[in-house]
Amino acid sequence: MTGLDALTAAHGVLYGGDWNPEQWTPDVWREDVALMCAAGVNLVSVGIFSWATLEPEPGRFETAWLDEVLDLLHGAGIAVDLATPTASPPPWLAHRHPETSAVDAQGVRMSVGSRNHFCPGSPVYRDHVAAVVRHLVDRYADHPAVAMWHVGNELGQTCWCDLCAERLRTWLRRRYGDVDALNAAWATAFWSQRYSCFDEIVPPRAAPYLHNPAAELDFRRFTSDQLRDVYRLQAAIIRERSDAPVTTNVMNFFPGVDQHAWADDVDVVADDCYTDPADASSPARAALAHDLVRGVRRGQPWLLMEQAAGAVNWRAHNVPKSTGAMVLDSLRAVAHGADGVCYFQWRASTGGAERFHSAMVPHAGPDTDLHRAVRAQGALLQRLRPVVGTRVDARVALVFDWPSWWAGELLPARPSMRLDVLGQLAAYHEPLWRAGIATDVVPPSADLDGYDLVIVPSLHAVTDADAANVARVPERGGVLLVGPFSAVADEHARVRRGRFPVPWADVLGASGEDWRPLEDEGVVVASDRYGDFVATTWSEHVRSDGAAVLATYADGDLAGRPALTRRTHGAGDDAGQAWYVTTVPPRDVLAAVVADCVAAAGVTAPLSDVPEGVEIARRGDVLFVLNRSRAKQTVRLPAAATDLLTGDAVADELLLPAEGAAALHLAPTERTR
Repeated sequence: MTGLDALTAAHGVLYGGDWNPEQWTPDVWREDVALMCAAGVNLVSVGIFSWATLEPEPGRFETAWLDEVLDLLHGAGIAVDLATPTASPPPWLAHRHPETSAVDAQGVRMSVGSRNHFCPGSPVYRDHVAAVVRHLVDRYADHPAVAMWHVGNELGQTCWCDLCAERLRTWLRRRYGDVDALNAAWATAFWSQRYSCFDEIVPPRAAPYLHNPAAELDFRRFTSDQLRDVYRLQAAIIRERSDAPVTTNVMNFFPGVDQHAWADDVDVVADDCYTDPADASSPARAALAHDLVRGVRRGQPWLLMEQAAGAVNWRAHNVPKSTGAMVLDSLRAVAHGADGVCYFQWRASTGGAERFHSAMVPHAGPDTDLHRAVRAQGALLQRLRPVVGTRVDARVALVFDWPSWWAGELLPARPSMRLDVLGQLAAYHEPLWRAGIATDVVPPSADLDGYDLVIVPSLHAVTDADAANVARVPERGGVLLVGPFSAVADEHARVRRGRFPVPWADVLGASGEDWRPLEDEGVVVASDRYGDFVATTWSEHVRSDGAAVLATYADGDLAGRPALTRRTHGAGDDAGQAWYVTTVPPRDVLAAVVADCVAAAGVTAPLSDVPEGVEIARRGDVLFVLNRSRAKQTVRLPAAATDLLTGDAVADELLLPAEGAAALHLAPTERTR
């Protein structure tokens, strides 16, 4: 059972958006609800930024407008994701209690007039949060329209104030027990940073030079945990009175919150994903984001809470989506495990900072191509009811971890700022995405036994236990592929002593002594299997300790040294393999390496011949085929199928129009593991 089961059983694929009736008059409410019904909308989020409307003065609540809104929606059969409005406190709170506003690292206190300006460590803020949430829950827990609760919005606030400093000290006492243990973990003998008591510790505020990386890493952990406390405060109040699922909208690869640590706190993972129509890599990045959020709750269906119907307002140059791309974005999310797709927002705002952000009902109104596409999409999504509740069966895992990301990319003073953790993750994911091979993005602590291929693109910091978990993959007969600058440090960002990657040197059959960022022209790498190529950004001085050398550096200081190795574990059909890539190869070479690992793991793609510009993804017995190109495409199929989107039978060839799509329900004989 998942948090979405009751909703999807009643409505099928969930479809809707963020609705802000407090910005409109009641006559617009009634028009909106009628338009929602015509568009097939069955779920709307309400109240996300309504605190000042709900509580115009401290302790005085005005909810008659919300009563009417919920009644209208319920009368139309539209479910409500009711939000706690705590992301943006009303100006009266900061005016009366300035300490409820956040302070940045330079000591500047945030002002009202925007959003998300609160201090998550302020007891006064938390008291007012509890009061407004309790009022909402007491009034609406039994309202038949309320099917889900939405806590806050895009939680991600960081504060360096004295209140948060005290909470940080409490957090550190719980983590380390005594200050001597903290000093050891943080290596405070360096630069005379030893603390004699916890009271001396402050957040990493403005300083003349670099901060202690271990201290900064723990501050990031603390910040994520403090925001989780704010979420838990609200969720606990809701769960006292309501059995409806509780969620909050995350932002996939957002650095401020460790989603893996929050996994069991949310009943439904809800993600905000804004693709960039001007970026050719955006569809691949969206698929990677979907694979991440699906993995947070260990493969359960999730909810795409926000996306754009057209253009956003916050890029320097806001290229709009075509209406075809809008549908493809939604279908991609469903193909990667979403049981609902929603938008920000339903009706475009005429005022405020997001007045030029697209919406399901644009400024020009419903007599527009965009809104006609919104209505058509609603009908299309309801044909996908057979997909609801099914899972994506992935035999490949990509390993990603927030603390490792923080340590490997976001902290200062490392060998190169150019070795991009997310860029590495995307590079290793892309060939799998292009082949339509289902991939879960999981933490190193996950149960990896169900995956035939485990890829570690760039895992800088890892605990001993998690390192051992990864090392077991080839030992049990799986295939492990490790990228550069991995397992370099422990969980405190301390560099491990010995030949790197210290915990995996034996399993890889190769070990290194020096990391060597490359000059701009890169370095030539020679390989009988992959041909000669130019590697860029990064290299490592390694030796083979029993692994086969598949590529060597051909020039520079590392000439003759291994660049790519493979060690075989065991023999016969049950043999495992451990591959090690010590540099950043070109896209085609990396794709060939990944393809070899896929083949060694016995993983096969759903289709063997996919035209350029077409992406495929399998969920349960349904194969999604999406034509991103502006030209017609022909896709060859291994057997007959039924297109759920049209109801048509499809034989051995599928003809897709430009920006067209199909959801092929495969015959039972075509089902694979």
